[in-house]
Amino acid sequence: MLIRNGTLVTAEGMLRADLRVEGERIAAVGDLLPQPGETVLDAGGCFVLPGLVDPHVHIALDTGIYRTDDDWFIGTRAAAFGGVTTVIDFATQFRGQSLEEALEARLEEAREKAVVDYALHMMVTDLPPGREGALHRLVERGVAGIKLYTTYRPNYYADDATVLRLMRAAGAFGWMTMVHCENDALVTEATERLKAEGRTSLREHGRSRPPLAEVEAVHRVLFLAAEAGAPVYIVHCSTARAVDLVHEAALRGQPAFAETCPQYLLLDETAYAGPHPEWYILQPPLWPAAERAGLWERLSRGWIAAVGTDHCDYSLSQKTATGMFPTTPGGLPGLETMLPLLYTFGVVEGRIRWPDLVRLCATNPARLFGLYPRKGTLQPGADADLVIYDPEPEWVLTAARLHHIAGYTPYEGWTVRGRARFVLVRGQVVVEEGEFRGVPGWGRFQAARPAEGWARDASGQ
Repeated sequence: MLIRNGTLVTAEGMLRADLRVEGERIAAVGDLLPQPGETVLDAGGCFVLPGLVDPHVHIALDTGIYRTDDDWFIGTRAAAFGGVTTVIDFATQFRGQSLEEALEARLEEAREKAVVDYALHMMVTDLPPGREGALHRLVERGVAGIKLYTTYRPNYYADDATVLRLMRAAGAFGWMTMVHCENDALVTEATERLKAEGRTSLREHGRSRPPLAEVEAVHRVLFLAAEAGAPVYIVHCSTARAVDLVHEAALRGQPAFAETCPQYLLLDETAYAGPHPEWYILQPPLWPAAERAGLWERLSRGWIAAVGTDHCDYSLSQKTATGMFPTTPGGLPGLETMLPLLYTFGVVEGRIRWPDLVRLCATNPARLFGLYPRKGTLQPGADADLVIYDPEPEWVLTAARLHHIAGYTPYEGWTVRGRARFVLVRGQVVVEEGEFRGVPGWGRFQAARPAEGWARDASGQ
């Protein structure tokens, strides 16, 4: 295939050029002429991007308490329509399960259903002292990194000693540790106080997890990561102060990286007073609009390394089952909407540039989690994961037009600009002019490797 007349976008800049695909790889970039028998795709007026790499998704999530109703076909089909050609999900280690058993179970779930490529982090919940060598076997299997939680007692919670011990073990391999940062004691105190006062409606959710819980936990985790000499990635930063702490650590030479999500850039706490507070139950919760502005400012400065969706496809019936925030599962669907939202409210409104979007949503995630240069770039030899994005159409986001199964979108009724006309995964068209062309099982597990040079390249320092 030859893709002609488009504007290629990379993290480094933009270029009017043609791009040739041979088999599953990008073969050439430049001023190219069609070859006999070659399919020619005219990308005139469009931007040609590397397929997005979402570093933080939860497809077919089982927390041990709640389970989403989607599967790997549903989740990766939604990703494809959103121009996300690689998802990095999680293998959850349940209590009493070995890490390798957790990995095999997750790979089996995805193997025959995924339509885009996927990698996996390991959610470590049960690794006693002295067994840290098991992590090295995961490195050899291509797991992208580990994830720890400073909250969600008792099923996910890791105390400080455990966080430090596992960071030391992961850091010895040059491996990334992702951390969900909220102070569990502060969350528990706020939640129990609201329950005692009878204030458990969904509208009270934001008050149950105060912003100090995130800021304190980020501060503490950065300190522990520095002590461990380990790279650390703080997921879904919802406050400007959390990003500042990560940036300050990076300036000191610490390999520390901040992630945020579209929901924290675009939504605020007024949503809880609206007609559908159930749409906005997530952890951390939404904050005043000033936090949104602060996050956009830090994003434009380059202080945030990546944007992920934290996609979670709980059904509307699950979200409304009890009407009480302590017993409502948290998470929002977002795989299909990230690209048009960031283009509309980021690029079009002048907050970021196209190369920034590619850096945040493709190149940096691939670098940080050991998938670059196979993923996240348009250079010859890379996988032919491509998005041909038409910037002109305007359309309205509605749950009925999207491909997840939650039954709602937190952006219902929002008007966005642009749409992915074509999406390719390793050279195969999976979305064409709004029609799904993918095949279950085409998506493959992408073995990651501990990255070299990521501290400089992905942090901008």
